[in-house]
Amino acid sequence: MQYLSTRGKTAPMQFSDVLLMGLAPDGGLMLPESYPQIDDATLNKWRSLSYADLAFEIMQRFATDIPKADLKDIIDRTYTVQAFGKADITPVRTLKDGIKILELSNGPTLAFKDVAMQFLGNAFEYVLKQKGERLTIIGATSGDTGSAAEYALRGKENIEVFMMSPHGKMSEFQRAQMYSLMDKNIHNIAIEGMFDDCQDIVKALQQDAEFKAKYSLGTVNSINWGRILAQIVYYFKGYFASTENNSQKVSFCVPSGNFGNVCAGHIAREMGLPIDRLIVATNENDVLNDFFQTGKYTPRTADKTYVTSSPSMDISKASNFERFIFLLTEKNGEKLSELWTDVNSGKGFDLADLLGDVQQKYGFTSGKSTHADRLATIKAVYESDNDLLDPHTADGVKVARDVRKDGEVIVCAETALPAKFAETITEAVGQITIPRPAHTQNIESLEQKVVVFANDAKLVRGLIEQNVEAK
Repeated sequence: MQYLSTRGKTAPMQFSDVLLMGLAPDGGLMLPESYPQIDDATLNKWRSLSYADLAFEIMQRFATDIPKADLKDIIDRTYTVQAFGKADITPVRTLKDGIKILELSNGPTLAFKDVAMQFLGNAFEYVLKQKGERLTIIGATSGDTGSAAEYALRGKENIEVFMMSPHGKMSEFQRAQMYSLMDKNIHNIAIEGMFDDCQDIVKALQQDAEFKAKYSLGTVNSINWGRILAQIVYYFKGYFASTENNSQKVSFCVPSGNFGNVCAGHIAREMGLPIDRLIVATNENDVLNDFFQTGKYTPRTADKTYVTSSPSMDISKASNFERFIFLLTEKNGEKLSELWTDVNSGKGFDLADLLGDVQQKYGFTSGKSTHADRLATIKAVYESDNDLLDPHTADGVKVARDVRKDGEVIVCAETALPAKFAETITEAVGQITIPRPAHTQNIESLEQKVVVFANDAKLVRGLIEQNVEAK
């Protein structure tokens, strides 16, 4: 399997090289040259597989340069009861109104990103050892990516992690998860700005070819193909758990800011998984909802991005969106580069003439949820089902209920456990005891280690230069 850049100016590469690189040298995102096609007979064989065995069947079609025995070992060490608390890793539960919840938050940091990040940590370590190389991870987080990455990479050989987050914008629990880690290879940076500012710093450093090579920069943000690959697996698993045979279709509703999670669902659909619709649920930062309703994509600046009670979606420039638009524009790298020049200038683009393909050929639709909506949804589900939802998952359930067609089975992708957002949960349902795993008890009282920087890539560059030996 060869990988190509969405911008069309990077030579084809193997999986292991793509895994370590983050952005392509031409500024694009890497994608496989084609998606493996999965037929009905194969789906039948996969239906009864364990999570780890299913992950191996899917990933071996993409990671063709890793010996199968080694890949199987990486996967088997990743998807364990010890790491995820449950043998089936991502079970599905059903609310009384028929909406299903794909449980993705059973990992060590209680968020869906653990499912991919735990794999990425083991895959990074393996590939670096094979190549005799080291890696400097630079990342941006709006809430959950940071902790999931740090827990997956803490203490890993030949890896240094520099994680940026928007200063004061995450929940107390989220901050505690990240900043309480004292491992020498973990460096937390709070940027005075929004998530998009953090993401822009990552891209600025990634696009400096000399600096990137000198310090071996990689990333764990969802622009990393390895994360997308690992997330594809749970769409298959969620489909099998929600159906009895392959003649049945389901739709997935995915809370989305950066378009990474729903991009994995889109790829699963392209591979042949019987997905009817992909429903993108946004919060007040509804740039993606605007696109899926009108065809117009107009990212906002950080000062026009709302701080909301579903903070992991407080994003106004969706980094992974490029992967879908590349396919929508028939893999035209030159056209895509022109569109993203307009995005970077603040102009955005208008593909209203392709909206029919977006909705019919690729199955996308969308909806929006507000603070009042998520509070009402959390309260309603708690009262009807005695089931607590985190604010992001509540956005998904709200949108799913808004757009559901008669007879449509909708599976909502869970974002995190409610314990990470106690303030919002309490606002919605009143003072209750919010369940949390034993290893997170009193995490907010632990000592914290973080530096606060102004919104300036030079400051982050300097911190890397102080802590990483140049090649």
